[in-house]
Amino acid sequence: MISAEKAIALVREHGIVLAYANGRAPRLTELITGEPIRGSWWAHPQSRQIYAIFEAIGRSADILTCRLVDGKLTLVHRRLWPALVRAADCFSAGQLSQVRQVHTPSGRHVNHEVAFPKWVPREVLEQARRLSEAQARSALGPSAVPAAGKRGRRRY
Repeated sequence: MISAEKAIALVREHGIVLAYANGRAPRLTELITGEPIRGSWWAHPQSRQIYAIFEAIGRSADILTCRLVDGKLTLVHRRLWPALVRAADCFSAGQLSQVRQVHTPSGRHVNHEVAFPKWVPREVLEQARRLSEAQARSALGPSAVPAAGKRGRRRY
């Protein structure tokens, strides 16, 4: 089992990972445990540690949680945020909304979303302006950017 700091380092290394769902990017749950997880990660023997790591990642200023890859909870490291902003026309608004999971007093999870680009720091907007669309798409890689992305006139 790894620490929260190591999990954040893994997200940085990969750039884009899925939280726990199957898809076109690595799954953080499997990076944490070092093995494939069949079924729900809640049933895994290390579920409490996985949960603690997800909590730490949710507090990290360097990790964006959104629904970038196939509408599934996706973690994007800050180093790719300029590319994500520059390639925004390739994605729907829902894919780029920041998802924050909040625990209610009753123990339920509630998702709060912050629309794109409201969550984007000013320095990231400035860095995005210096990238070409091709550079941004290349940085994000094929797991994030569809082969035939939408085109628009939006610039940030």
